[in-house]
Amino acid sequence: MRLTYPDSIRIIRLPCTGKIDVIHMMEAFRKGADGVYVAGCLEGECHYLAGNLRAKKKVEYTRKLLDEIGIEGERIEMYGIAASDGPRFAEVAKEMHEKIMDLGPSPVKRVVRKGVPS
Repeated sequence: MRLTYPDSIRIIRLPCTGKIDVIHMMEAFRKGADGVYVAGCLEGECHYLAGNLRAKKKVEYTRKLLDEIGIEGERIEMYGIAASDGPRFAEVAKEMHEKIMDLGPSPVKRVVRKGVPS
């Protein structure tokens, strides 16, 4: 079974979502992402025990940071998805894509396009 999700989705694999940092998520926006979502293990099922819980806190912090600098915090989300649940991954990708399409292009893109160095 081949699952499809929007072409706009770019996957960055990590051994554990606990390895993601705020700077990684913010850098994605600086490089032109309109939205970011982190797909980690279901709560209580992290192979590294609490990596997904650390990632969740970092995503929440990044959301607040985005709000503070005038970018909609809802452009970033964290989802718990079992590694074996490909259909759920595709569903979340489509859901996030639609959400971002409704929000429109990231304000960061507008600033970068106006000539601010990247």
